[in-house]
Amino acid sequence: MVIRELSGVILTRGPKLCNFVEWRGFKVVYKRYASLYFCMCIDQDDNELEILEIIHHYVEILDRYFGSVCELDLIFNFHKAYYILDEILIAGELQESSKKTVALLIAAQDSLVETAKEQAGSISNIIAQATK
Repeated sequence: MVIRELSGVILTRGPKLCNFVEWRGFKVVYKRYASLYFCMCIDQDDNELEILEIIHHYVEILDRYFGSVCELDLIFNFHKAYYILDEILIAGELQESSKKTVALLIAAQDSLVETAKEQAGSISNIIAQATK
């Protein structure tokens, strides 16, 4: 319901209009990058320009990670997109402004995932051989 209502409001706005919309007592800040829209709902007293900077920061990191991020990257790797967002924001506040630091944290997480997959594969092989 919320997504349908907000997307209807945002998608019908002209490209020359500002990126802030009043909605249900909140402000929605959005930014379009090619065919992707990134939106954040904020309180009335929050700074819209700061939120636009946070959105841009997030998209730059996604671009670096995926190499020109597109819709399919986010669909098939939504868990990575959320992980990246969790490295940048905590409770809606910017926690890490360094793209390099975020990239290092993401690389470390990817390495841990690969190691876990390898270990799980080797355990599966040991179990398969033991049960023959």
